[in-house]
Amino acid sequence: MVTRELWLKTMLKTADPVLSALSEKRLAATIPVDFHPDRAMYACLEAFGRTLCGMAPWLGAELSGDEEVTRREYLATVRKCLANAVDPEGEDLMNFTEGYGQSLVDAAFLAHAIVRAPKALYFDLPEDTRKKLVGALRSTRKFTPYSSNWLFFSAMIEIFLKIAGEDWDLAPVDRALDAFMGWYVGDGLYSDGELFHTDYYNSFVIHPMMTDILRELRSEDKYAQMYETELARAKRCAEILERLIMPDGSYPIIGRSSTYRYGAFHLLAQAALEGFLPDSLPPSQVRSALTAVIKRVHQGEIYDKNGWLLPGVTGFQPGLADFYISTGSLYLCETVFLPLGLPAGDRFWAEPDLPWTQKRVWAGERDVL
Repeated sequence: MVTRELWLKTMLKTADPVLSALSEKRLAATIPVDFHPDRAMYACLEAFGRTLCGMAPWLGAELSGDEEVTRREYLATVRKCLANAVDPEGEDLMNFTEGYGQSLVDAAFLAHAIVRAPKALYFDLPEDTRKKLVGALRSTRKFTPYSSNWLFFSAMIEIFLKIAGEDWDLAPVDRALDAFMGWYVGDGLYSDGELFHTDYYNSFVIHPMMTDILRELRSEDKYAQMYETELARAKRCAEILERLIMPDGSYPIIGRSSTYRYGAFHLLAQAALEGFLPDSLPPSQVRSALTAVIKRVHQGEIYDKNGWLLPGVTGFQPGLADFYISTGSLYLCETVFLPLGLPAGDRFWAEPDLPWTQKRVWAGERDVL
């Protein structure tokens, strides 16, 4: 299980500066804010919400052996982090309401994390922490999302409230779902608003949130067919993502938010976790492909001297960072590790390595696609 150990080690190494600092009420004091300092007010919630969004399935899993010991230790730390993030008297009270709306984005990633592991990250928390979390996430209703992937941020927060047993509003959910059903452009891809953008937002946000939102609603007739339609489209998008991974593990760097690194494969990782990979992609082939990506990115030094992520893809490449990128933004890369929520005996981890599509093509195989 060397590959799983590599994934776990990398996920935890990336998360450690965020979780260690927040659990000790020193995240705001220590997270680097010299890069794009105008984004400093958002950096803490960005870092925490995005880190947890990727780690949640592992934190909520029931594992065995040394890994289970490690998981329980990290879960205890994360629960301290959740309490500190919403403590109105604490040094690390996070920004859920100030600014132009970025807080809505990262509150939604935090909500998505809880949706992925509601027992571990919500229901088993002390009542006081649960109440404060609900209040913090509900406070983001003050923001009106842009007519883009942002629609899913409001929708995801409402789905969290539904799962939590709180009063929730279906209107933002319907608004997001109806908009994107109308923005489908074919071949598994949605336009991000009225115009199509060539980037990874179908994987960063659109399919992962749309799929999980609809899964929560699919027992109602109105949403059952919508869920099946979306699942078919998500499978196709996942297939395309796998085919973008070159023999050496590199992939096209294109479009907004390239510094989210292998977070570009959020959807492919989610499809593996949730069991909706297309028939063309055996799970162990996806594992091999994503492992190659992880290794390729880490050929460069992506951490600073204190272990915080640096902007770039393979190394420090600040020119790749859009204006809205802070150090906290970079932690969406953790979503590639979603399959760690599967037990070690699952076929994703247990079956032998298989070469991925581009590796087979460029090795000269005759019958690939």
